[in-house]
Amino acid sequence: MTLVEILASLFPEGHSVTVEDGLVSGEGPFRGGRLAVIGIDGDTALGVDGACRLAGDVLAVVRRGGGTPILVAIDSDSQRMSRRDELLGLNEYLAHLAKTLLLADAQGHPTVGLIYGHSAAGAFIATALATRVLVGLPGANPSVMDLPSVARVTKLPLDRLEAMAKDTPVFAPGLDNMVRTGAVQAVLDPDRPLAEQIAAVIDAMPAEDVRDRLGRERGGRPVAEEIAAQVVRDAAFG
Repeated sequence: MTLVEILASLFPEGHSVTVEDGLVSGEGPFRGGRLAVIGIDGDTALGVDGACRLAGDVLAVVRRGGGTPILVAIDSDSQRMSRRDELLGLNEYLAHLAKTLLLADAQGHPTVGLIYGHSAAGAFIATALATRVLVGLPGANPSVMDLPSVARVTKLPLDRLEAMAKDTPVFAPGLDNMVRTGAVQAVLDPDRPLAEQIAAVIDAMPAEDVRDRLGRERGGRPVAEEIAAQVVRDAAFG
């Protein structure tokens, strides 16, 4: 689905969501209230300016209060790998954006990520993966790091990594692998109204992060849940 189709399915009565320089912001009527939308469209890379703008949009929703849900719709490139952005401290800007989404969640604003196109690396982590729940649409292609990049970092041959990815979803790209690891909770049906499906996701939203549990149940991350629990136990004991 395109962003236009997504918004039409979410807001059949109309909306005020706009796209400027690949950055999505606005809102529309939702369940008797409003649904705020931020995001990235058109496979746009996320740099310091974009991260600031999106973070400002999230904080504006938090300041208004009222528990307005926030949908983070993503079709992005990775973070913008320019000299300017790196010198300005892009990692800190991306962290700030992720923290605003965590703050919104803590302040009672349900946060739902929706991956409908491509996304990778820091842009993916600071947006879609920073929400309480992440869902996807068929055709989405998320990755934390694509395999050619993994090959450059690990010095392993690309063909070997491609073979490993078939059995090791924890680092393999693609929507199916993200579902298996628990990063993506569910894949939505583009033939059904998205407003109803997003409402159902919000109604069933867990009180805590359950992605490690889903990863164990689905076989994509069999030991992450226990390791995380052990870290918590050790920290409490210390």
